Amino acid sequence: MLLWFVATAVLTVFFVFTDPRFDYRFLVLGALLPDLVDVWAGKAWVAHSLAGAVAVLVVVMLATIGNRTWRKRLLGLPIGMLLHLVFDGAFAIDDVFWWPFSGGFGDHPLPVVARGWWNVPLELAGAAMLLWSWRRFGLHDAGRRRRLAELGQLTSAS
Repeated sequence: MLLWFVATAVLTVFFVFTDPRFDYRFLVLGALLPDLVDVWAGKAWVAHSLAGAVAVLVVVMLATIGNRTWRKRLLGLPIGMLLHLVFDGAFAIDDVFWWPFSGGFGDHPLPVVARGWWNVPLELAGAAMLLWSWRRFGLHDAGRRRRLAELGQLTSAS
């Protein structure tokens, strides 16, 4: 699944933070990261745990001490990861989500795999949200698309 996580993360951050300088490129990467990491384990693992997202947050905060610009950019990674956990329903797998406090990981499939065909309506909803976003952010304009590609920034066209 791709469109569901991208759309839900972008729209959530846009409407919650309302920061015109937020870098959505790192947010999108963070929103996709849990599945990209855990697919190699073949099951829900560290990237689908709260501790995994918090560890990335700690690394970002420590690595960017004294560099406010990069801190602001990179904070999108753990924010995206946390939003992925919410919109993936990862919190429903207690022993993975609460690891290491819950003991071990168990042998749970990735939530996206466990959902099966239910991913289809979610991807369609994600596509609809992205189409709405395209219009809302005026991405038909080449300048706005360039700003998104170069700076990761979105501004409302309305």
